[in-house]
Amino acid sequence: MEHKFDLIVVGCGIAGLATAVSAAESGLKVAVLERATIEDRGGNTRWTEALMRMKNETEVADDLEDHFMANSGFHLDPSLVQEAGDSNENRSAIVRSLGFTDPELISTLSSEAGKALTWLKKFGITYSDMPTYLITQSTTRLMPVGGGWALVEALVKAGENLGVKFFYETTAVKLIQSEDGTVCGLQASSNQTRSIRFMGKVMLACGGFEGNQEMQALYYGAKSRYIRPIARGGYYNKGEGIKMALGIGAAPCGDFSEYHAEPIDPRSGQPEPIVFVFPYGILVTTAGKRFIDEASNTVDAIYENIARLINELPGGVSYVICDQKLDLVPNWQRTVRSDQKPITADTIEELANKLGIPSAQLVETVAQYNKATKKGNFKPLELDGLCTEGLTPPKSNWALPIDQGPYRAWPISSANCFTFGGLRCNSNAQVLDTDGRPISGLYAAGETMGLYYGKYTGATSVMRGLVFGRLAGQHAAQK
Repeated sequence: MEHKFDLIVVGCGIAGLATAVSAAESGLKVAVLERATIEDRGGNTRWTEALMRMKNETEVADDLEDHFMANSGFHLDPSLVQEAGDSNENRSAIVRSLGFTDPELISTLSSEAGKALTWLKKFGITYSDMPTYLITQSTTRLMPVGGGWALVEALVKAGENLGVKFFYETTAVKLIQSEDGTVCGLQASSNQTRSIRFMGKVMLACGGFEGNQEMQALYYGAKSRYIRPIARGGYYNKGEGIKMALGIGAAPCGDFSEYHAEPIDPRSGQPEPIVFVFPYGILVTTAGKRFIDEASNTVDAIYENIARLINELPGGVSYVICDQKLDLVPNWQRTVRSDQKPITADTIEELANKLGIPSAQLVETVAQYNKATKKGNFKPLELDGLCTEGLTPPKSNWALPIDQGPYRAWPISSANCFTFGGLRCNSNAQVLDTDGRPISGLYAAGETMGLYYGKYTGATSVMRGLVFGRLAGQHAAQK
């Protein structure tokens, strides 16, 4: 069986849908292949609030570019970094294919984000700075009303109105190339047949590999055994798009050894069952010992690093312990999205027994922490400098003693929001080969495009998929 289109989009999240709709607006005949059922369509986008690092609907946050470039790679050759300041066509092959956060991509993201948000408005999307689970923040954020679900539904409707054809329960398997290496289609399978050929240019917007245990073990090692996708959409992301492109000579980009981590309650089956209350308590291992400064900064700036450290602990789990003074924090309930109740006890000894932690050690840990706290002005919604003294590790803010029962605790493990490793692309979302040259007929966006190193620049994943998906659709229509 064979289908012919101008553009085949693999994936039905924000990146794929932005590509499909923008290409169809330009008159292209477009197909979207979605591995999931129609009920589960939308990838990770469907399950996210889709926060965007913007200060308003037209301007990105002031710290966006600086944060990206501070996390652009590790021990980069300074001479190559200097060369990266030139335009892409004037760079050497080494720099064009270099695995790092390309400043040209970040500049494009910054300049095009406002245009992309404005574009979405014509499909009925509106924006709000309504309260989220982040009750303390270090930057500005905006979100579409209705979150990622609203984006998926609006763009699917727009695509259908423009004649985009959707193929559900259909999985891309292999890229098809012409004799000169141009990507001219792909082979796919569905619940009806193992072999379907879709001919046309290809956009890979099928996510990362957070739903692939083998790939995670390959890149993350033993620590991957404790990681699960943050929401249902992530289970569909099995990395075929990345593997297919690497298999025909695409250059890798993004940190293949890391992922965007969030701290969740492992008992919960809810989408994104986050536990962000730890800055107002203490975090302990299964041995009952503290291991990190729980409040070195606002929660949005530290939760990823803490989630990654938790994944390195025995069993990949930690416990956050709070007392009744947690109720001094306005709206703290917004920071916990688990459907499971906290473990409670009248004494620390009883709590330790319920958690399976050595009680003598937890009692000692809490006593040492309480002894190191000091009097001061507790300001729960801002960095208050209320810190411990003489304690290792310290607690830098919100360090109230834990001495008023009943006590409560939540288990925390690390969830994989999305993987960092992907494909090297230019600012038109064209996939580049290992010499930094565009692979004709092949695009990538969203998680499939590698971009992140070190620390995730929060609230930019949906923006990235939206911006580069839209640009890819426009570029495909011009060629």
